[in-house]
Amino acid sequence: MELLQQFSEKYMKENVPSVRVGDTVRVHIRVKEGSRERIQVFEGTVIAKKHGGVEESFTVRRISYGVGVEKVFPLHAPTIEKVETVRRGKVRRAKLYYLRDRVGKAAKVKEDL
Repeated sequence: MELLQQFSEKYMKENVPSVRVGDTVRVHIRVKEGSRERIQVFEGTVIAKKHGGVEESFTVRRISYGVGVEKVFPLHAPTIEKVETVRRGKVRRAKLYYLRDRVGKAAKVKEDL
């Protein structure tokens, strides 16, 4: 058990961003295209967090051109440059999968003050 813990600590980031379910976040991802590298931004609502430790991940959902797009980001991945919290959401669920069925204003999350 101790060996596994030492192995996972080696790959964990020191300054982990505070990501909660219901938050609207802006994720900056390092994308490699051929020999070039660039930063791509994905902004949306966090609808789920899973696992813990080195394999911790969170799911971000947004509506792009009328189509719902969800991406799962590993929290400790080296390709994630930074995660900015745009606004805090007030929710009463651990998973917001019900937002998949909602469209427009019904899919909004109340802001936590």
